[in-house]
Formats: sequence, C-alpha cells, structure tokens
Amino acid sequence: MQAPDLRVEIDLRSGLAPYEQIRRQVVAHVAAGRLRVGDRLPTIRALATDLGLAPGTVARAYRELEAAGVVTTRRRAGTVVSDGVSPTDVAARHAAHELVRAGREAGLSDDEILDVVRGALLHEQPGDGPAAG
Repeated sequence: MQAPDLRVEIDLRSGLAPYEQIRRQVVAHVAAGRLRVGDRLPTIRALATDLGLAPGTVARAYRELEAAGVVTTRRRAGTVVSDGVSPTDVAARHAAHELVRAGREAGLSDDEILDVVRGALLHEQPGDGPAAG
C-alpha cells in the first residue's frame, strides 16, 4: 500500500544533514501513526526528485532506516514500513549506531565501546535520564 501523502521537508540551512532530516521525519511519521506497517515509501528516485536532492542522499536515509529496523526493502515491493518496531526501539537503535560510529571515529575497539556502554549501564539508575519526571 502506498504511503498516504508522505510529507518530508528539507531545510538546507539546518546544521542537520539532509539524509538525517529525512530519517528523522520518517521515524516521526511512524511514531505518530501517519505511516503504518506495510505502507510503501516513495522510491529513492521519486523522493530525491521531489526534494531536489541527489538519489544517494535519499538512499543513505533509507539505509539508516533499514538498519534501525524501521523499514524493509524488498524486490518489487519497494521500501515498506516494517512490522513490530516501536518508536522507542527506533530511537535506541539509532543512538546505538551513533555511539558505535563515534567510538570508532575516536579509535576505540569494539570491546572498548562495549566497556563504555557497560560503564554507563552501571552508573545509570532506573528513572534517571530524560524520561524521568
């Protein structure tokens, strides 16, 4: 099923990369229920044309969404919203990918990155953090 009127807007003055703007907006549409399981996203080429971006930019956003489990790309069916992914899962997976990317850029090994996470888990108490009231 084609996604109902997927609205994605790019602010070229934003400090946020266009692919990340696309990724965040698709996640927001899923979280708000405007995109449902099985809804088909526009093709990479169609969305790139609509937004005035290079197809590679849209492709990167779709790859990031697929890595987070938000969408699945299937031959002939295109890119569709995945089943069983909550917005919280999406946010946590994205944060994990960003942590791994930052750790590797800092020269940390996978084991060292895991040690950082374990240390954070030991020091973070339930109820701490942004969700705490």
